Amino acid sequence: MSGKPRLTYCNGRGRMEPIRWLLAAAGVEFEEIFLETREQYEKLIKDGVLMFQQVPLVEIDGMKMVQTRAILSYIAGKYNLYGKDLKERALIDMYVEGITDLMQMILMFPFSPPEAKEKNLDSIKERATNRYFPVFEKVLKQHGQDFLVGNKFSWADVQLIEAILAVEEKIPAVLSGFPQLQAFKIRMSNMPTIKKFLQPGSPRKPPPDENYRETVLKIFRK
Repeated sequence: MSGKPRLTYCNGRGRMEPIRWLLAAAGVEFEEIFLETREQYEKLIKDGVLMFQQVPLVEIDGMKMVQTRAILSYIAGKYNLYGKDLKERALIDMYVEGITDLMQMILMFPFSPPEAKEKNLDSIKERATNRYFPVFEKVLKQHGQDFLVGNKFSWADVQLIEAILAVEEKIPAVLSGFPQLQAFKIRMSNMPTIKKFLQPGSPRKPPPDENYRETVLKIFRK
């Protein structure tokens, strides 16, 4: 195995995408193994690789890490994206948890039954514009800095730009009432590591399609 982190998951966004984002934002190259069959997944379980019988799996620094939050925390700490002290870390944790709640709705959207798609899309729009984005608009305005915490790029900034772009794919005008977030999006998208990740051919995965949905159900649904 090379010195690069190795990521095992389906060839799609899911719960691995924030990990890809954070590694890319830190300027870290990584390798990926894509699960395509239930047998591959069952072999990982049989071999004792998956502590809780779940992916994502990230092999890094001699560890086989599972649980998305634990993986993200480790990467943030390792690459100095987790604040300068305990208070900044607490703020980053709060912001990340809030963003994750919104992203969970987007994560589950492709698996909605057809008759629920419109209702679920309305729910995403309502939560984004009334609960989550107003918080970050206010934080950026009151903080007066380019970044959410301190004046330094952190895990929270990475999670927020990922969420903004994911919501915009479904609701293009979602930032129309949020000038601070519009400016934040431009700043973050022009940071060299993120700009590179947003280019075609990067490890960033496209929005989930029917093929991805079917693959996920085939592998994980008994």
